[in-house]
Amino acid sequence: MRGASATSRGRRAPCPVPSQSSGAATPVLYASPMKIARFSTGDELRYGIVEGLPDDDPAPSGESRGHLIVLRGDPLYTPPEATGEVVPLDAARLVSPVIPRSKVVGIGRNYAAHAEETGARPPAEPIVFLKPNTAVVGPDTPILLPPWSGEVHYEAELAVVIRSVAKDLDPADAPRVILGYTVANDVSARDRQREDATWTRAKAFDTSCPLGPWIEVPDPGATAGFDPDDAVVRARVDGAVVQEGSTRDMIRSVPELVSYVSGIFTLLPGDVVLTGTPAGVGENRAGQRVEVEVEGIGSFSNPVMRR
Repeated sequence: MRGASATSRGRRAPCPVPSQSSGAATPVLYASPMKIARFSTGDELRYGIVEGLPDDDPAPSGESRGHLIVLRGDPLYTPPEATGEVVPLDAARLVSPVIPRSKVVGIGRNYAAHAEETGARPPAEPIVFLKPNTAVVGPDTPILLPPWSGEVHYEAELAVVIRSVAKDLDPADAPRVILGYTVANDVSARDRQREDATWTRAKAFDTSCPLGPWIEVPDPGATAGFDPDDAVVRARVDGAVVQEGSTRDMIRSVPELVSYVSGIFTLLPGDVVLTGTPAGVGENRAGQRVEVEVEGIGSFSNPVMRR
């Protein structure tokens, strides 16, 4: 891993713009695209804006060349303010970019080809399930295979991070409640999913929701940059590509999913909505390393261990 160059240390962070209301619980608006990471260099967890990543890498990771502009507080709730400290990316330990205060909402079978590979038809309405925040882990944290399952699968997915309270949204209004996007692995105990009456045990066990490497915060007025409707989603096992698809093939788009979910649950700041996985899912085995990636955001990996 390589650190930031001496010249990169002098760069200034982009200029985030706080919302008009300045209360501590008020979500924050941003004036330019950026990547927000949650990290530690010791015992303290902090946030930073990721800069200096290689221009020719569509899916950088915590091992990429770059640096972090350290922020005060939690940028989901407080106006971002740089501390003046810059940390080389290879000197930081990235953790999950968000720990949902409330919930992770999963969507099942949102790609027709994935529905078919599981022997199911695409659903008439989205299949919705929940993961608790105790399922969330970050990059490099082991995925622990539960003793009560003999078939645990990886599922690379685009994930949506919510920035403000949302209820009964129209799809056209969904973008205003989205902070940004991250990468998820919806780890699933497939045998329990087939055999149990509900998906709870299959989808909600500890370490079943790796998130990372950071949150891609788009510029709301930009015509270029990350496009959640046209992004490659990919998984690798021990370096070999095992799953690849595009969000172009989602049955329901991000705005449609956020709207649908908000009609069931009130979405809260920091909630995460998973958007489904393309075809190509497969089994995690102890001793493997599983990497998930969304081009335009980044990638991260986790070792797999038997609990």
